[in-house]
Amino acid sequence: MWNELKSPFLILAPMESVTDLVFRQVILKAGRPDVFFTEFTNVSSYASEKGRDNALERLEIGPGENPIVAQIWGKNPEHFAKTASALEGLGFDGLDINMGCPDKHVNKAGGGAAMIKTPELAVECIKRAKDNTSLPVSVKTRLGFTYLEEYQTWLSILLEQNLAALTVHLRTRKEMSKVPAHYELIPEIIKLRDEIAPGTKLIINGDIKNKAHAQELKAKYPGVDGFMIGRGVFDNPYCFTNHEPTTGELKGLFLYHLSLYDKSSRLPYETLKHFFKVYFHGQPGSAELRNTLMGAKSTSELREIIQTYFA
Repeated sequence: MWNELKSPFLILAPMESVTDLVFRQVILKAGRPDVFFTEFTNVSSYASEKGRDNALERLEIGPGENPIVAQIWGKNPEHFAKTASALEGLGFDGLDINMGCPDKHVNKAGGGAAMIKTPELAVECIKRAKDNTSLPVSVKTRLGFTYLEEYQTWLSILLEQNLAALTVHLRTRKEMSKVPAHYELIPEIIKLRDEIAPGTKLIINGDIKNKAHAQELKAKYPGVDGFMIGRGVFDNPYCFTNHEPTTGELKGLFLYHLSLYDKSSRLPYETLKHFFKVYFHGQPGSAELRNTLMGAKSTSELREIIQTYFA
């Protein structure tokens, strides 16, 4: 899959309680990325009978979403093996191991960015996944857990695993998203990739705003193969295109989101509040509108508020 993509390719970043099936379908309507990633799925959940139904809900693929990559996390190599062996049969085009999530609960469980502190275990998890699937295996990570300097050793270890692709969020776990992404390190990361694993696709994540921004960065750093957009989608759900949506288009997209939510969402109503700023910002009275929407208790109330506002 990765070798068939034209550089620079664009990816919708995996975001918990955001990039579920419903929101991916919304972005598909607005203008799709080259590759979708799912939310995070815990391999231990899939490996257990008790948690498998939840894992399979997270791994549901909607029409038109391929190519799509399943993002998985955990710390048990055998659970990685079991999950990896099932993903191709579920319709995925690749699997990505999350080794960069900064969530404290994920890290306390030994997954996400905590894997940076257990490199031998991280390597074993990658190996077990690769040994049990014909899908391309990739990793998403950060520069380090605490210090920027960790990237030299940590990324080298990952590149030595002959990954299909490596996504680097240009911050440490400690930095969260509180500082600007370290674009100044991109040349050094490209050099590492070229020296150790020239066949591995290099993807950059962190403060990527939209398609035009990705193209600017590609011109400046031609060694980067792809760019992953996360929070940029909250500024403009059409960020994977060059289209600037009208207020009416954003309204229509929000109503489409609500209709999909009513039909198939597995997430609680409260998670919809994450999205109000996606559709309503910058217009006259949009702050007041969002405050009013926050008080709604159902999708029918949301529709009534929107119709009144636009009337």
